[in-house]
Amino acid sequence: MRPSSRALDELRPVEILVNYSKHAEGSCLIKMGETHVLCTATLEERVPSFLRNSGLGWVTAEYGMLPRATNTRMNREAKRGQSGRTQEIQRLIGRSLRAGVDRVALGERQITIDCDVIQADGGTRCASITGGWVALKLATQKLIKAGDITSDPLLSNVAAVSCGIYAGQPVLDLDYPEDSDAGVDGNFVMNSDGALIEIQMSAEGSVFSRGQMDELMALADKGIAELVAAQNAAVANA
Repeated sequence: MRPSSRALDELRPVEILVNYSKHAEGSCLIKMGETHVLCTATLEERVPSFLRNSGLGWVTAEYGMLPRATNTRMNREAKRGQSGRTQEIQRLIGRSLRAGVDRVALGERQITIDCDVIQADGGTRCASITGGWVALKLATQKLIKAGDITSDPLLSNVAAVSCGIYAGQPVLDLDYPEDSDAGVDGNFVMNSDGALIEIQMSAEGSVFSRGQMDELMALADKGIAELVAAQNAAVANA
């Protein structure tokens, strides 16, 4: 029995509230159970210096957690400096989202996705990627509507979900009680065609077999399909 009483292949309740931020070109608040992340997209008519005059656009990301996103207060990273974990997560978000972008169609402009964790209960990086894509989609839709670009630069949806081995069973979408006690923990980033973008897997107390990996992949396939459907429904209602 999972602590949440969910089935082994059941996602936490997913809610995506679009246009959550007044000023951002695209935004949403994504809720994956008790994990809540505000994702905003900022459009700039410039690119980093290494891309100037290349004809290519750029998508990047920043990630952070509010001091009371967790059960004890953390100091703000603006005060203590950015942690290695934060740097690793925001690089993951950026390269995951870029995998679904036609950077030629985007043109020489940059979109920055900010992912701010309001409340954490496991899977914050996965929620950030899934919600970040929605914010990115809304921003590119504005570019198309304004006539600034002629074709959709987003090649596919991009979403992410965690899977792991908890109490000897493969489970989908780990919350914090499961994540903190899982023998194996992984994050799967995929597009809407089911193609893999990135897998982060590690044994945390017990090894896992090729067969178990296949079971986790099957769970990830199911979870990503459901998240893509939630993304599309959210964007359609924007």
